[in-house]
Amino acid sequence: MPLKESELSLIHLIYVSTATEELDDVELDRIMDSSVRRNTAARITGMLLYAGGNFMQVLEGPEADVDATMLRIAADPRHHGLVVIDRCAIDQRSFGAWHMGYRRVCRLDMQSHPSLAPYLSNGIDADGIAARPGLAIEMLQDFAYGQRLLG
Repeated sequence: MPLKESELSLIHLIYVSTATEELDDVELDRIMDSSVRRNTAARITGMLLYAGGNFMQVLEGPEADVDATMLRIAADPRHHGLVVIDRCAIDQRSFGAWHMGYRRVCRLDMQSHPSLAPYLSNGIDADGIAARPGLAIEMLQDFAYGQRLLG
């Protein structure tokens, strides 16, 4: 009998990587379609940001499923320089409604979130985000749910 999700150890894993080439909306849509299909089967939920040639993604779900998904993502030749900036146990999902939410960050987002501009204006600044514990998940939640973040 399969375990219920409440009986599994849930984690989230957040990483940043760099696309091997700038991706257009068509290619990003393909990535999203594939992610939704695979994540549904793997019990993964999450959110993907794309800004200036960089990805920031959170994967959440049962630990073994997140780790297996991360291994597949790490092997994808469409990006490189993958840096895990957070991996921790969670009590519940933050993105449970989405097998993969998505947002392409644009200039209007920078104007709407001036406190985030230093982390997003030249792609996604993995080092700067990692230096502020909790910022990565707050950013992903903000872009997912439109909450006002950091004042």
